[in-house]
Amino acid sequence: MTRHHDVLSLRHDVPPPLPNTRWSQAWRVLALVKRFAALFQALDQTTKTNAKIAALADYFGAAPDDDKLWTIALFSGRRPKRAITVTRLREWAAKRAGIPLWLFEESYPIVGDLAETIALILPVPSAETDMPLTAQIDEIRALGKEDEATRKSTILAAWDRYGTAERFVFNKLITGGFRMGVSQKLMTRALSRATGIEEAELAHRLMGDWTPDTVSFRTLILAPDPEADLSKPYPFYLAYQLDEPPETLGDPAEWAAEYKWDGIRGQVILRGGTHFTWSRGEELMTDRFPELAVLTDFLPAGTVLDGELLAWDHATDTPQSFNALQKRIGRKTVPKKLLIEAPVVIRAYDLLEHGGNDIRLEPFSDRRARLEALAADVPPDVPLRLSPRLTFDGWESLADQRASAREIGAEGVMLKRLDSPYRDGRRKGDWWKWKLDPLVIDAVMIYAQSGHGRRANLFTDFTFAVWSGNELVPFTKAYSGLTDAEFREITAWVRKNTRERFGPVRSVKPEHVFEIAFEGIQESTRHKSGIALRFPRMSRWRKDKTVSEANTLEELKAILAAYG
Repeated sequence: MTRHHDVLSLRHDVPPPLPNTRWSQAWRVLALVKRFAALFQALDQTTKTNAKIAALADYFGAAPDDDKLWTIALFSGRRPKRAITVTRLREWAAKRAGIPLWLFEESYPIVGDLAETIALILPVPSAETDMPLTAQIDEIRALGKEDEATRKSTILAAWDRYGTAERFVFNKLITGGFRMGVSQKLMTRALSRATGIEEAELAHRLMGDWTPDTVSFRTLILAPDPEADLSKPYPFYLAYQLDEPPETLGDPAEWAAEYKWDGIRGQVILRGGTHFTWSRGEELMTDRFPELAVLTDFLPAGTVLDGELLAWDHATDTPQSFNALQKRIGRKTVPKKLLIEAPVVIRAYDLLEHGGNDIRLEPFSDRRARLEALAADVPPDVPLRLSPRLTFDGWESLADQRASAREIGAEGVMLKRLDSPYRDGRRKGDWWKWKLDPLVIDAVMIYAQSGHGRRANLFTDFTFAVWSGNELVPFTKAYSGLTDAEFREITAWVRKNTRERFGPVRSVKPEHVFEIAFEGIQESTRHKSGIALRFPRMSRWRKDKTVSEANTLEELKAILAAYG
């Protein structure tokens, strides 16, 4: 509720902004839902890390255990499913507010957030009541089993008992759109402050396939059972991008290097006679990669591998393109045909658990030696491949190997200090990714669409085209890469140069050229151009180029032939 908090703070039902240092004692005795809404508002109204940690830590120190557990779940992405369609919410909110639906629809883009728009237009509640956050979520989850009439009456009753701030949070929860600018790392730091438990230990406790239905705050945080969840992965150690010359890292003899593979980062866990596969996004993906089950026959129980899941060409013993792997990512079950066409291997580059023992604090060189010893006797037809170590006698020779990475399906190289432990989260110093420069192409902007949330008043989502003869053919969309000032400038231009409107999309004069950067390219039957880009973004506004100087579809296809 950032945009409107100054106005809302004049109302009796909205708490004033919280201080940026510590919550006062008065906030510790707030009603239960009000306390969570106040936390939400405090986090929304500051960009300062220390202020967010302080607000979260005090909340964890004051809230009931059940509410703490659900707060942890919400901030780690374990949200209740959407309880009702946004179309119905708009209709019910407009009717309850006594305004025509068209006026609501005109207001929504100005506010930029559906939950906030509804919270603002509703009348003052007739009689405020309170309940724990956990009870509120239980009520929301129960809506999924009710008919529409019951859902409507329940939601209207909730709107009538909550103040504006609590309504805003309630609306976020029922739409399944609860998100907040709080990373799990920041939340873990606050939880550490509140409990006295070390951050690294908490980060591990929060991993795994848990929900508030399967654990309590005590069993998850205060006294976890190490045997309770055999599937629990370790927090992933993430590398920073190396933007400076590698010479700044010092003596190359202190570093190990390997290619950065273009797949899905994952952990394969072998415990209790079975296996589990986790993605970096903490998604359990075991059923999507059933061929990895055979690893239990060749590696001992109590083994956890960290590596890259890759679609593999067994005939050449080389990785297939990311496009081949992508066909399997969204599937819960994999048909036999796809298992044959795009078999998956784990290209392992680290060992986190050996013989049931956590070895993350051992130096990388020792963990790597253990990994190589484990893999030495694994037959070649088993879906395990080690990520080869690159040999180099100086930074210049490593740079030469990096330059050819794209030719073997890699994105660059990884650098790991030989004496580094396996840490949690993104940490600077020991692990670096030295990626190749992105591929680029100059394209013409032909469509524009406004953004969402805080960007609702700006045009930020654009469609780009390249030349095919005398025709501009659309080939990609991009919505990031420009500065705030550039987004404001292009927004003003779009408003003055709109040709046609197609709902929220505007067709504009083909006048501006942008350099589009991307990480990969592949064939696509879904696009008119026959091409799809991976991670496209605007890297430069080419004001120095005319539309006629934009690239062509043939040039784009040449990039596809070289790197697709």
